Amino acid sequence: MQQARPGAVSPENIRYRPTLLQLMLPVLPSTVFFTAVAISSLQDGGMFRPLRFAVVIWAVVLVLGLATSRPLGIALTPSAAVVRVFRRRTIPWADVQAICVESQFGSRIVVIYEASGRVTRLRAPITGWLKWDRRFEEKFHTIGGWWLDHRGPDWVPVPPPGARRGGSPASDGNPYAAPPA
Repeated sequence: MQQARPGAVSPENIRYRPTLLQLMLPVLPSTVFFTAVAISSLQDGGMFRPLRFAVVIWAVVLVLGLATSRPLGIALTPSAAVVRVFRRRTIPWADVQAICVESQFGSRIVVIYEASGRVTRLRAPITGWLKWDRRFEEKFHTIGGWWLDHRGPDWVPVPPPGARRGGSPASDGNPYAAPPA
């Protein structure tokens, strides 16, 4: 990939978040169940108090879960990747050693390897059985291209630990992990 693409229009920031469908599909079975229970109990002469309470609690948890899951994802800026998993974290492009796709629990996720050995698994983009994203490959290549275009001219790869000490690579599968002390 080229360092600078002539004639390409580069936006200031790019943001990827889980889609509404990706947020809704995992809770769809419980939605159908509670709706069916509510309808059947209303047809039987009214909803008894514990069931009504359970439906209200479920609805509140569903709305809160969707509201708090929406900010998750990644924002690409010219200087860094701003990752939102549980808290906001900024990863400068110069510290990134690799961007890969890995499988985790039946889903394919984008993973950022840092020079310090830290591994960051992104919450978006993601694709899998209940989290299908037809533009996953495009998003992955955009993140990788953004890193290649913005990592800076003085970026150098950090050799894997096995290459530094003549030993075997790290056992946890992260080739960029810091060597054991």
